[in-house]
Amino acid sequence: MRVAICDDNATDAAYVRTLVLRWATGCGIEAQIDTFPSAERFLTDFDHRQDVDVLLLDVEMGAMDGVALAKAVRRVSRTVQIVFVTGYADYIAEGYDVEALNYLMKPVSPAKLDAVLDRAVERLRTAARCLDLQCAEGLVRVPLQEIRYLDVRRNYVTVHAARDYTVKRALGEFESELDRDFCRVGRSMIVNLRCIRCVTRSAMQLTDGTSLPLPRGAYEPLNRAIIAMD
Repeated sequence: MRVAICDDNATDAAYVRTLVLRWATGCGIEAQIDTFPSAERFLTDFDHRQDVDVLLLDVEMGAMDGVALAKAVRRVSRTVQIVFVTGYADYIAEGYDVEALNYLMKPVSPAKLDAVLDRAVERLRTAARCLDLQCAEGLVRVPLQEIRYLDVRRNYVTVHAARDYTVKRALGEFESELDRDFCRVGRSMIVNLRCIRCVTRSAMQLTDGTSLPLPRGAYEPLNRAIIAMD
């Protein structure tokens, strides 16, 4: 497992590295932990080797801040587990745009970091899971982490991922094949909670800008599911 720590404060970076090493040792995980003093230094390395599993990054840095770095990473990879580690709470909304795994405040709590890293391992395992669809062109395997939502019209379900796939199946059949990041919304939709940017009583907006209507009574259960994610 490769963990990257990006923070222009050497003391903070060293502290987080110590916590990650302690967690990895306790879990019996062999971890390569690299630290980077700037977003630019990390991107130079990332351009050459995109094998980072977890990225722990500060927000307030030099010319390029942590949010801009996270967006650059997301343009290349959706599997990297991004965790903001910072002393500022003003950027939490930005975390939804880059599907951040979590947002930890400095000084980092060892217990909270342990829980986040445990969740990262689970997410990395999930990233390897796929939904098997029998389409007209044959069997298609769609990675779960690429799926934004599924909706049904009459007897056909459309899986909205990197591209759309429509199959003749009942929506309920998919629930057991998805993981806990997915939530049933009413009778006609299942949504990836990680892809939700914001929710109102009448609609939800996804990180790609898609707006989806919320059926009556779905607002409270959906909010509870989002809160219970981590």
